Amino acid sequence: MLGRVLNTHQQWLCRRLADLGYVVTRQVAVPDTANDIQSAVREALSRADLVVVTGGLGPTSDDITRDLIAQLLGKKLRLDDAVLEHIKKRFAARKLAMPKINEVQALVPEGALVLANPNGTAPGLAMKIEVGNCKPGVGECKSPSASAKWLVMLPGPPRELRPMFDDLVVPLIRREFSLAAGFVCRTLRTSGIAESLVQEKIQEPLAPLVAAGLEVGYCARVGQVDVRLSARVAGAEKMVGDAEALVRKIFAAQIYGFDDEEMETAVVRLLTEKQKTLALAESCTGGNLAHRITNVPGASAVFLGGWVVYSNESKQKFIGVRAETLAAHGAVSEPVSREMAEGARSQLGADFAIAVTGIAGPGGGTPEKPVGTVFMALAGASGTVVERRRNSYERETFKQLTVQQALEMLRKQLVSA
Repeated sequence: MLGRVLNTHQQWLCRRLADLGYVVTRQVAVPDTANDIQSAVREALSRADLVVVTGGLGPTSDDITRDLIAQLLGKKLRLDDAVLEHIKKRFAARKLAMPKINEVQALVPEGALVLANPNGTAPGLAMKIEVGNCKPGVGECKSPSASAKWLVMLPGPPRELRPMFDDLVVPLIRREFSLAAGFVCRTLRTSGIAESLVQEKIQEPLAPLVAAGLEVGYCARVGQVDVRLSARVAGAEKMVGDAEALVRKIFAAQIYGFDDEEMETAVVRLLTEKQKTLALAESCTGGNLAHRITNVPGASAVFLGGWVVYSNESKQKFIGVRAETLAAHGAVSEPVSREMAEGARSQLGADFAIAVTGIAGPGGGTPEKPVGTVFMALAGASGTVVERRRNSYERETFKQLTVQQALEMLRKQLVSA
């Protein structure tokens, strides 16, 4: 609640539920105090069929969610021997004595379904609340679409919460809250075109399908725009398929991937398919380009290596940029980016090399080269091409966008080859 910890749970859970076809109607964040937690859960149960609560299942004094919800629902806590044994084994595997305080994590509300946690000590908990049999303090518990409500409590650490949700909660949701119609969703990821232009180009061609029940959403990200096509009506699969075919025809090569595929994944896939290799020379991106590439499993088959050549001296020493080129044009220039790419490609014998050099700011700009100026070079067997861009953002976004643009340069080259 202090803003020092990013709440990634809400985004991740809402995304997963939306992909499954379930609409999230409200997100609430509250501090670790009894009144706030109980009030939030009471209100949620009075208006929703499924309530997911995250955090507060640990062993410390501020982990009070389990106790407060049990109290709210009029349920006693009991010690679950199987959970306690699991906790003991977790500590024993690390050759540590289990603190007495951790026993509290083995307390389970009466009637709760225990969700095993192979990645931590705190189990998840799922409680079925029959409509019409709610405690007076919970609220009226009216439910327009289900015979029972479910309250799910998940541990806070993402590495515990996410697999637990996918492996145990999703099957529960599908079983207890079956959808009246099939739900189909497809996301097409575009690069190099503005969000407003994306909508302008596809709005009219998709209009007949939208009238029949197709849902179209747009999400602008750094250097890309996602188009989300979904339907929850009879014939949803054909409807989304027809819409995808129209969008792919309109944007063609500007679509780099689908659903959760990242630009670097598409690039590594193309390099692998074409049996080509890559080298990098980075200045202003400070290694972010190599980081993105090496995040992709299998990148070692195509990525030979690279340099973060931040100073003029390192550009000369490691990848052969000439001193006279730096003196005549400056480090942020078309000639220097060209020599960086060609030097990196030559040093490692790669099929392609990308080089980036720019002014991230907030200082260092000039009228001729204002802050945000960046030169990106792509060297290959057919020659070297250089693009100049103006990415006028704060440093982190500048880096993200520059990397995205550099990867897109290579992707387009690979697609057209």
